[in-house]
Amino acid sequence: MKTTDWSVRKIALVLYPFGAGAAAVNVFFASLIGSWVDLPVLSAEWSIGLGCLIGIPATLAFARHLRHLMDEAASKEAM
Repeated sequence: MKTTDWSVRKIALVLYPFGAGAAAVNVFFASLIGSWVDLPVLSAEWSIGLGCLIGIPATLAFARHLRHLMDEAASKEAM
């Protein structure tokens, strides 16, 4: 890996707002589906809070995947 390459941590920090936002939307919609079986619908604040928590491991996993793809592309380019 070159020194100019992005680390997994840097990729995750850049992508975290998107991951947390997507997780918050998914949590809210899951709570709407849960209302079909008489579960409560979460408020926007709870959905955002849970989305921020769920977004951390999801974003880290996606950042690792992106780093792997970047390394794979660089190794093929070097051939």
